[in-house]
Parts: sequence; structure tokens; C-alpha cells
Amino acid sequence: MSQHTAPPKAAPSKGPSRRALLTGAIVGVVVMFVAVLGFAWFSGGSEPASTGPSAVAVNELGPAAPGADLPASTTFTSIEGAPTDPDPNAVTDGVVVHPVRETPVFDAPGGQAIARMEPTQFGDTWLPVIAEDQGFVQVLLPSRPDASTGWLRADDVERARTPYVVNVHLGSMRLELVRDGDSVGEWPIAVGKPGTPTPTGRTFLLGAFSDPNQHFSPVILPLGTHSPTHDTFGGGPGTVAIHTWPSEDVFGSAVSEGCIRVPADALDQLAEVPLGTLVMIDQD
Repeated sequence: MSQHTAPPKAAPSKGPSRRALLTGAIVGVVVMFVAVLGFAWFSGGSEPASTGPSAVAVNELGPAAPGADLPASTTFTSIEGAPTDPDPNAVTDGVVVHPVRETPVFDAPGGQAIARMEPTQFGDTWLPVIAEDQGFVQVLLPSRPDASTGWLRADDVERARTPYVVNVHLGSMRLELVRDGDSVGEWPIAVGKPGTPTPTGRTFLLGAFSDPNQHFSPVILPLGTHSPTHDTFGGGPGTVAIHTWPSEDVFGSAVSEGCIRVPADALDQLAEVPLGTLVMIDQD
């Protein structure tokens, strides 16, 4: 059975060395998973949006029993009632969380359960924290609509910190990797065409995997955002991703269907950045 590259894990908050924070080992994530996802070129595409069930009251759900009728918040789904990111241009302090069990996603602290979050998606699920209140953490969600957020119980998650931020500048077509406020690399990139733009706002590194059925990129890094124009593309959910490209003449141009194409040395560094790391996409 073919193997996929394991996603790098988030850095423990204790602050060990970079190598201790990151994982690049190959694990047994089956090829069928990529085939089912149908990401193709990560340039667009979407499954039909789920309308989702009625909200469920908090007191109807036990700590480890979010309810089978709640939709999972994944790159495939659309979650009704998810709060919109209140500050899509703000950089956080790097705190990320991993659900230690399948857990409800709420629309507010002590509010209504609108979805469930699973511990694994592309390997372990790591989500950036944008706020905390009353024993809950507010996180960016991987589901549609883009810029969706939700609240998880703090007791249901493991906490860590990533020192990185990935800045994507669509106007200048540059990508910058920042660690603890210092730039550690900057590269020219290719971005979405005017008719199929790369979405702006803050998102995050959702996962990492390799796909033996394509040759344009040894590792693909899906983000927690989607194409704003493609409803279907390659049978996948329209997840925007970062990946390389066989020819370097694309860099510095708007030629993709919404994905972010980077040079090989940029991908090498980005593939070691912990999952859940913020990706800030702007028009600069």
C-alpha cells in the first residue's frame, strides 16, 4: 500500500528545538484518502454544500458525545450558523489546539452546538486560536463558508504554540515565512488568475500529504480556505493549497485556478512548519 507524507505536528508550548517541533516522517495514510478528496490541482471544486441539522443545545451533549447528527467541520462541509472571523487581518500569538476527542463546535461560549470537530483530518487536526472566553477557545474552521469560526471547550483540546506565520502577498506575488517576528525566507510565487482568484484573509495550514498520482509537487499543503469561484473542480472540495510547479516561469504571475505555487526550496521550509500555523493572505 502506498504511503503519504505525515503532516508536521504543532510545536509544544514548552518551546523545544525546531526539529523537535516538526515531523516529516512517512506514515500509513492510505492513497484512497487522497482519491476520495479529489483535490486534483487544489485549484477549486466543491462538494454540494451541506445545509446541516438544527442546532443542538449544549446540555444535550456529553463531553465525548457530540452527536452523530451534527455535521463534521472539514474541508468538505459547509456549517450553518458558524460565526464569521471578527478580525481577518489580525495575527495571533501562535496558540493552536488539537481536539483530543470528537467534540462539539459551538456558535458561542455556552451557546448552541453547530458541528463536531474530529481529532484527525490530514493526520492530527490543529486549529489556530483567535480568542478565549469562559472555558472555551475560538478557532478558525476548515469548512465553508470561508472565514468561519467556532468555539471548542478548552477541556477537549490539547494546547501548543507555533512560532511561525506565513504571509502571502497577492499584489507583489511574494510569500514570506516569519518566525517569532523575524523573516526567515521570502520567495516569488504564482497566484490565482483574475477570474479564479486566491481568496484573501487569514487561514491556516490544515495538512500536508504527498500524492503519487501527480508529479507537479512532492508535497501538497492544503489550507483552511476554498476557491471563491469554483463550485466543482476535479471532483474535490475546492480547497486552496500551497504546492510547487514543474516550471519556474510561472512565479511572479497570476496563472493558477486559485492555488499558491511556490519554488521548491520554499516548499521544503513550509513542509516543516507546524499545522495550525496562520497563513495571512492579502492584496499587498
